[in-house]
Amino acid sequence: MKRFPCYLLACAAFLTSCTCSGPKESAPPEPGLEEKVELQLQGLSLREKVGQLFCVRPEALDPVFKSGRGYGALSVTERMRTFSENYPVGGIILFSPNIDDPVQLDSLVRHLKALPGAPLLCVDEEGGRVSRIASNRRFQVERFPQMGSFAARNTPDEIYRCGLVIGTYLKEYGFDVDFAPVADVNTNPRNPVIGKRAFSSDPNSAASMAVQFLKGLDEAGIAGCLKHFPGHGDTVGDTHYGFARTNKTWEELLDCEMLPFKAGIAAGAPIIMVAHISAPKVTGSTVPSSLSEVIIRDKLRNELGYNGIIITDGMEMGAISRHYSSAEAAVRSLSAGADVVLDPLDFLSAFDAVMQAVEDGDLTEERIDESVRRVLLLKARYFTTVSP
Repeated sequence: MKRFPCYLLACAAFLTSCTCSGPKESAPPEPGLEEKVELQLQGLSLREKVGQLFCVRPEALDPVFKSGRGYGALSVTERMRTFSENYPVGGIILFSPNIDDPVQLDSLVRHLKALPGAPLLCVDEEGGRVSRIASNRRFQVERFPQMGSFAARNTPDEIYRCGLVIGTYLKEYGFDVDFAPVADVNTNPRNPVIGKRAFSSDPNSAASMAVQFLKGLDEAGIAGCLKHFPGHGDTVGDTHYGFARTNKTWEELLDCEMLPFKAGIAAGAPIIMVAHISAPKVTGSTVPSSLSEVIIRDKLRNELGYNGIIITDGMEMGAISRHYSSAEAAVRSLSAGADVVLDPLDFLSAFDAVMQAVEDGDLTEERIDESVRRVLLLKARYFTTVSP
C-alpha cells in the first residue's frame, strides 16, 4: 500500500503560511496564490486528486465499518490511518456522536488533520437544534436558538455577531468549514425539515441575514456554506428519508428561492451545498439536483456565475441511497459539475468508481483538476493548523 507522498508536508507548510481569512465581497485571491495551488496540483497523483473530492465521516476511514451502525468514532485508530494512506480524503465531517468533550475533540481533531490529504474539518453548526458543539453541554459556548426565531427579533448586526461567535469557537476547536447558514426561504408551513432553521419566509430578509451570518463566520476564519440549493424551503418531502421536489419553474425560483443564493454569491460565499430535491419544471426530469447538470452547471455555475466550491448534500440520505449506489451517485454528481461528494454511504466503492470513471474516460482528469483547484484554494484560505 503506497504512502501518501511529500505533498502532505508541503501542503501543511503552505497552509500554515497562508491567511485564514476568506474572500471579502468576492475579492480575488492574493497574488501568487493560484500559482502555488497549481504547483500543488501538479504534484498530486490521480488517486490523491480524487481523494480531495470527498468529505466523509471519520468512520468511513475504517475498512470494517458498516454504514448504518457503529457511528460515533471518538478517536483515530491505526487501522484508519493505514486505510487513509490509500484512500486519502479532502475533508472530514464530524457529527454529534463524534464529539464527547473538549479534551476528546482536541485529540480527535489533531489526529484527523495529520491524516494523508490534509483534510478540512467540517461540521453543521447552524444555531438551534442543528448544532454539534452547542448542543453538547460539556462545551462552554454561547448558544443561539434556531435562526428563524433569532432573526425575527434581532438586527442584521446581531446575525453577524451570531456567525462571528459560532465561527470563533469552531476555529478554536480546529474546524475549517461550517455547513451553515441555511439559505432556504421558509415559504411552506408543511415543510418537515427546514422550518425555523431558515432565517425568514421573506426572501429579501433571508438574503440579508444569510450574508451577515456568512460574514461573521468569515471574520472568524471559517468557511461558510449556503444550503440547500436550489431551495428546500417550499418542499414537502424530507430528503433524509426519500423523495422531495419543488414544483416551481426557474423563473419562480429566481423571484424567491434564488435571492439568498444570489446575495451570498455576490458576497463571496466559499461553498454552496446542492440538495437532493428534484426540480422537474427546471430540469425536465425527477433527477435530484445534486446529480443534475442543469441545476449545477447550467444554473448555478453558468447562469448565476458561481465560482466557489459546490458540494452535494449527504449522499447517505434516503433520496440518494434508496435509488442510486454510492458508486453511481459519486460519478454522476461529479459529472454534473459538483466539486465535492459529501458522506457517501459506501465511501470505498464511491472512491473506486471515480477512479475507474477517469480510467475509462467517463470523467476526464481535467474535470477532476477543475474541482481539486477549488478545494486547494479553499484550504489555502481557511485551513486551521493545530499543534501536533
